[in-house]
Amino acid sequence: MKPPLHPYLVMLIAIVAPGSGHWAAGHIQRGMMFAWFMFILGFITWKITPAELSLLGRLSGGLLVYAVSIMDAYRIARFRWARYHSANP
Repeated sequence: MKPPLHPYLVMLIAIVAPGSGHWAAGHIQRGMMFAWFMFILGFITWKITPAELSLLGRLSGGLLVYAVSIMDAYRIARFRWARYHSANP
């Protein structure tokens, strides 16, 4: 069995390209779901917030999902890393 990627590498990939950290950890559908909801919530918050609000505030829905997806990709990679190394000492 091929060893999984290091969790820090998966987290770096997730930071650079949203949803791809899950792909690197082996959960392609989950990564697509996070990318989709990031886009949708970013679009919704962009439309319902006033124009005088900052860019960060207008995209806050998408940024929230982005932050959660980074943590989730790291968590999945960490579990896979620990499971692999406990089975193959």
